[in-house]
Amino acid sequence: MSQTSSSLPTDFFVSPTRVAWRRFRRHKLALVSVVVLVLMGLAALFAPMLTPYGMDDQDLFNQNAPPSSEHWLGTDELGRDVLGRLLYGGRVSLSVGLFAAVISTTIGVAVGAVAGYFGGAIDNVLMRLVDLLLAFPAIFLLLILFATIRPNVTTVIIYLGVFGWLYLARIVRGEFLSLREKDFVVASRALGAGAPRLIWRHLLPNVAGAIIVTTTLEIAFNLLAEGTLSFLGFGVPPEVPTWGNMLTSASSTYLTAPLLTIVPGVTLTVAVLAVNFIGDALRDALDPHG
Repeated sequence: MSQTSSSLPTDFFVSPTRVAWRRFRRHKLALVSVVVLVLMGLAALFAPMLTPYGMDDQDLFNQNAPPSSEHWLGTDELGRDVLGRLLYGGRVSLSVGLFAAVISTTIGVAVGAVAGYFGGAIDNVLMRLVDLLLAFPAIFLLLILFATIRPNVTTVIIYLGVFGWLYLARIVRGEFLSLREKDFVVASRALGAGAPRLIWRHLLPNVAGAIIVTTTLEIAFNLLAEGTLSFLGFGVPPEVPTWGNMLTSASSTYLTAPLLTIVPGVTLTVAVLAVNFIGDALRDALDPHG
């Protein structure tokens, strides 16, 4: 008995959660990234406590001012405190990235699970819908949509969420196709478990790793997409501070006041890199073959 026990891997008697956490801790950059994102989120959440300036407060006698004891990161072309707008902008940018990813994950998991579990005609219809949306140039719909309504934070979140679930649906569908004929699923079905219970209790937990990793990468994509849409004039309204809007506003003065471009650009880059590092670590930590 002792010989058999000694031949088993170390992780055999440890819960999957502890195994994943142990693997995740090996990625030092991911741990640092978690701290960085938490600090960014807290700084954005408690912005009124960290800066005496509101996001629209102007100092008309200090336009494009360099960093000073009064304005730590200087002021922009309208005399607004850059640090204040960076903190308040983090609220919007991080919210867009997170909530759009939640919407796309919800839709992608639902579509992929139904298509993969039931197969047949349902699978064909849903996958042809995915193919159609992937082939459809989303930018045209964006032009039509924002030509009829004024873009705001909510519409940007919905737009990114509605067009962000397609690849996740394919991933979940492929995982379900490989899992639905496994012995544990066949046994549960034989014992009378219905489709909702099989999907929710037996299949989705086995796909959780792929879903979590894809969601983290989707957050990073949404952060970049928000900046891109703002630069094209289809994103959050210019008066609402976001990291993308700050980059757009600074595009005309990047030679005379480069700090206005560097500050939001570096902040956005750090946030995206942090999310990507966490996603890579989660992929390794949740890999059942790792």
